Amino acid sequence: AELEALAEVKGFDPSAYAGNWREQLGSLGSGNHFIEVSLDETDAVWLFLHSGSRGVGNKIAQHHIKVAQRLAKQWWIDLPDPDLAYLAEGTREFTRYIAELRWAQHFALLNREEMMDRVIRQVSEWVGTPVQEQERINCHHNFTESEEHFGKRVWVSRKGAIQADAGRPGLIPGSMGTASYVVEGLGHPMSLNSSPHGAGRTFSRTKARQTFTHDQLREAMTGIEFRDTDAFLDEIPQAYKPIDQVMADAASLVQVRHTLRQLVNVKGD
Repeated sequence: AELEALAEVKGFDPSAYAGNWREQLGSLGSGNHFIEVSLDETDAVWLFLHSGSRGVGNKIAQHHIKVAQRLAKQWWIDLPDPDLAYLAEGTREFTRYIAELRWAQHFALLNREEMMDRVIRQVSEWVGTPVQEQERINCHHNFTESEEHFGKRVWVSRKGAIQADAGRPGLIPGSMGTASYVVEGLGHPMSLNSSPHGAGRTFSRTKARQTFTHDQLREAMTGIEFRDTDAFLDEIPQAYKPIDQVMADAASLVQVRHTLRQLVNVKGD
């Protein structure tokens, strides 16, 4: 019902972007999206997943990028690069973009909620007993929000970053073969209350495929159940920055509540 209510946003039909957007709810996607079963330092089980607004969110973004580029030419705005095109606040185009952006962000949240419900159901069936859920953390990592910082109302876009207000719980995954972290924000003002979302790549997907071998992937994933295929070679842990160093650099932004180690990693190809 909540998903259907989203579709009733005035003047916005997500089917214009992706006719199958309803079917995408609860779907994982490819690339660095994952579902994992992990243990923390006390051997408590954590079910961990990463996904977003799927194909419909991407198509919404691509549409508004083109609108911004068209308006930049129409309004004779001189840009160093077409990818720097923007929508001016107060215009009809800006208002529509924000409405559709918020729709996509909420769709991403519902997508993760649906997937987590399914993962819990499957784990319950596998272990033969109901999962006793103690906590659920659902945080955006690529999103825009209107916030107040340093006494001003501003738009904050966090790309590869999560919101880290003081006391806010968050998740920072490493690669598919390294630790992940459950964290709590410290509200660092100079970061605009933000922290890294994850490790970040040191090798592009193409470069990773040219550099690493399937045997190296198997070795890096020792002790972790995963789908052993060349399709995930570009996700090899060595293609990412050392997550321990990332967390050390983020020590003033978040505090670590739990360190997770994977038992099972699931990815879509």
